[in-house]
Amino acid sequence: MSDSSINLDELRQRIDQLDGDILRLISERADCAQKVAHVKLADDKDAVFYRPEREAQVLRRIMSLNKGPLDSEEMARLFREIMSACLALEQPIKVAYLGPEGTFTQQAALKHFGESAISLPMAAIDEVFREVEAGAVNYGVVPVENSTEGVVNHTLDTFMDSSIHICGEVVLRIHHHLLISDTTRRDKISRIYSHPQSFGQCRKWLDAHYPHAERVPVSSNAEAAKLVKTEWHSAAIAGDMAAKLYGLERIADKIEDRPDNSTRFLIIGNQRVPMAGEDKTSIVVAMRNQPGALHDLLEPFHRHKIDLTRIETRPSRTGVWNYVFFIDFKGHVDEPRVAAVLEEVKLRASELRVLGSYPQGVL
Repeated sequence: MSDSSINLDELRQRIDQLDGDILRLISERADCAQKVAHVKLADDKDAVFYRPEREAQVLRRIMSLNKGPLDSEEMARLFREIMSACLALEQPIKVAYLGPEGTFTQQAALKHFGESAISLPMAAIDEVFREVEAGAVNYGVVPVENSTEGVVNHTLDTFMDSSIHICGEVVLRIHHHLLISDTTRRDKISRIYSHPQSFGQCRKWLDAHYPHAERVPVSSNAEAAKLVKTEWHSAAIAGDMAAKLYGLERIADKIEDRPDNSTRFLIIGNQRVPMAGEDKTSIVVAMRNQPGALHDLLEPFHRHKIDLTRIETRPSRTGVWNYVFFIDFKGHVDEPRVAAVLEEVKLRASELRVLGSYPQGVL
């Protein structure tokens, strides 16, 4: 037997030994998670099991301790699945998302909560909000902005009439593919289905490759994938999850115009989130209609050196040509300097509402 064969056998034995150690340690962690649940329920029958700030802290710690060869994000994803499975032993999380099955929003939900979460599709963004507000689900996931097409106005507008809190965020790299069914005639494609945002993100590619095909907007990319199954002359733009779920073939990969195309999603819930150490805060502000209003709004942030990460304007529902501002910035409402800024803004604004302070997206 050669030295290489001996070394290979030894390595395989070592891997088997390590697998046993990993199995034992994961089981110990799961047992500890069950004990945590028992302690929480003994103190409070309405105990909250999922803590966004705690999960963010654990994942950041894992990434900081990681020394390779797996990269830190891959290691964090592995631990998220372990945490998801352990949490399901305590109490499975129910998450509403913009459906149907196979949407990028479902993909974002599973990326954030792990595969052990129970994900429930909703027909519209406002339905996701209603399910969370009613307590029918623990959390909801809604898209808020895309790096190519900008903000999702429907999500921002729904926040105006809701008392819901933002509890987290997740950014998803978006890859679009052109999909067909097994009955599609490739040379006869005259209709393409997709969500309007996806058409915008793939506009140049479509102009170059299918300039004469009818572009039919639908409520979601998953809905587009379902429609293609019933027609011989159509195709759909959708992602990997929809392609796998509906058994479609990819005839063109990654057709988005920008290679960095990403969408940010918000996690919504009914509770405030304590500080995690690296946080964001989202607010909505209505200013009085007067000269210098925007300057008055932003000046305290500049003076206190608070980093604004996003500012959007939407028409107010209280008067013609009045506007409200949606602002994201780094920091938590429980930090003294953030509290001081918000107090100043409150005095200058006609209305201020904190939508939530939450951990910055880890993955």
